[in-house]
Amino acid sequence: MTRIRGGGMDRRRFLTGVGGVGLAVVAGPTLLGACSRVGTGNTMDRIREQGYISVGFANEAPYGYTDVETGELTGQAPELARAIFGELGIDALRGVPVQFDGLIPGLLGGQFDMVAAGMAITPERCQEVAFTNPDYLARTAFLVPEGNPEGIESFGAFVENQDLTLGVMNATVEQQTAEDAGVPGDQVQTAADPSSLFELLETGRIDAVSLTAISLRWMLDVRGGPFEVTEAFFPVIDGEEQVGGGGFAVRQEDGDLREAFNTQLEEFKESGRLLEIIEPFGFSADELPGDLTAADLCEA
Repeated sequence: MTRIRGGGMDRRRFLTGVGGVGLAVVAGPTLLGACSRVGTGNTMDRIREQGYISVGFANEAPYGYTDVETGELTGQAPELARAIFGELGIDALRGVPVQFDGLIPGLLGGQFDMVAAGMAITPERCQEVAFTNPDYLARTAFLVPEGNPEGIESFGAFVENQDLTLGVMNATVEQQTAEDAGVPGDQVQTAADPSSLFELLETGRIDAVSLTAISLRWMLDVRGGPFEVTEAFFPVIDGEEQVGGGGFAVRQEDGDLREAFNTQLEEFKESGRLLEIIEPFGFSADELPGDLTAADLCEA
C-alpha cells in the first residue's frame, strides 16, 4: 500500500554554513535581510507595494542557500520563488537565513513571509502553517562509505544493528521517519546542517547520513570523498509506503498569497518551466509532483 507523506549554476559553489538569523549581505538582486519583523496587513497587497518578499531559508543545498562566491541567495526554492513572484510583479527576494528548526517559528513570528527551503509538507506542519502545492517529490536515501560495507538500504538496518549510528538534520522528516521506523534515539545523531553531517560521516562518528536523495547527490558531487548515495526510496512505515513532497510555507491567513502562487506554479508545470528552473539543482523529471496537492499531503 502507498501512503502520501509530506516530505531536498556551478555546483562547486557550496554552502559553508551561515548560522542563525541576523546576517546582512546585499549582493546583486538578492537581499539577505537582518532580523526584523515584516509588515502587517494583507501580505499579498503589501509585498506588491513594497516590491519584494522576505523568505526564510536554511542554507541547505540545493534547496536554498547562499552562494559563497557571489553572496546571493540561490537554490531550487529561491529560484523558483523568484520566477513565480516575478510573474506576479514582485521583483526581488529578501532572504533571512535561520536553522531549519527555526523556519516555522520565524514565519509565525513575522521574521519573513514565506519559507523557501524545500520543506516537506506533513500533516503535523500543516497544523501550524499553510503550504503551496508541492513543486517536487522527495525520495529518501543514505550517504554511506563507498561499497556500503554495512549494507544500509533502509531505516530497518539501524533497528537490526544496534552498533550503527544514523545522522540526520534536526527537525527534518528524516528524523521523524527514523523514530517512526523504530530506530532507537541513542542511535540517531542530529546536526544543524548538511555540512556538519558530512563531517560526522567523514570522521567516522556516524555510519550514514539520511536526507533526500537530491540533497545527498548534491553533497557528494560538491564534497567528494570515498562515499556513495544508496538507491532512493519512499520509506515504508507499518507496511505503507510514505510518498513525500515539498513546497513553500506561508501563514495560514495568507490565502491570497498561496492562491496566487499556486496558480502560477500550475502554469509553470504545464509549460515545462518548472523543470527548467529546478533541473540545474539536481532535480529531474522523476522528481516532478504531477497532480499531487498540498491537501493530499496535509490529509495523509
